[in-house]
Amino acid sequence: MIRVEHLVKVFDGVTVLDDISCTFEKGKTNLIIGRSGSGKTVLLKCIVGLFEPSAGEIFYQDRPFSKLDFIRKKEIRKKIGMLFQGSALFDSATVEQNVIFPLDMFTGMSHEEKRERANYCLKKVNVVNANHLYPSEISGGMKKRVGLARAIALNPEYLFCDEPNSGLDPQTAILIDQLIKEITEEFQTTTIVNTHDMNSVMGIGEKIVFIHNGRKAWEGNKQEILFSDNKLLNEFIFANQMARELRKVRTR
Repeated sequence: MIRVEHLVKVFDGVTVLDDISCTFEKGKTNLIIGRSGSGKTVLLKCIVGLFEPSAGEIFYQDRPFSKLDFIRKKEIRKKIGMLFQGSALFDSATVEQNVIFPLDMFTGMSHEEKRERANYCLKKVNVVNANHLYPSEISGGMKKRVGLARAIALNPEYLFCDEPNSGLDPQTAILIDQLIKEITEEFQTTTIVNTHDMNSVMGIGEKIVFIHNGRKAWEGNKQEILFSDNKLLNEFIFANQMARELRKVRTR
């Protein structure tokens, strides 16, 4: 479990996050949603530790992250897996080498043990017979799956996914969502997904936090979201649906 309490983040005198409190639950797909520029990515980066909060605290299993020393922060970071928006694979490394990378960094496994673990993770995300390929030789959807395999290589307790469906076709996006949900349930990770895709919300949104202009505007699940009378949330849903219909028209 991860708990955020009264989080504030200020950049150059501008408040980007303002007094956000929420809880992200273990074994569930927790979604942070909101328009571009709403602050959801900044919130995710604060939780991961890429940004230092200006005020407030983030707790990993009741451990206050910002108050921990370097060694104890490193212990938590070893338990974190991250799927980046652009997959962030190393272009000069093969699929297998990309998945092995965190094992090289944080374990004392033998080379054969690393290869075995990499193959296990690749199989989990339905990537087979591609170990020798380079990122330039695989599709965008496969890159996301390889990125997900790398994110779970260390068997993390916490899994963060930043816009995992960005740039993917709807069918591939659904596949990525299903993989994230399956991995969350199987490994009982605390998974946080940053997205603005309503298909993801309705597909895997077990816990949802809606951010608007740097503040938490709504919190609930995918069943409750359809019956909410929150005006800001309903405007976001409507705008998202309209954008999706417009994309369909443009691609006909």
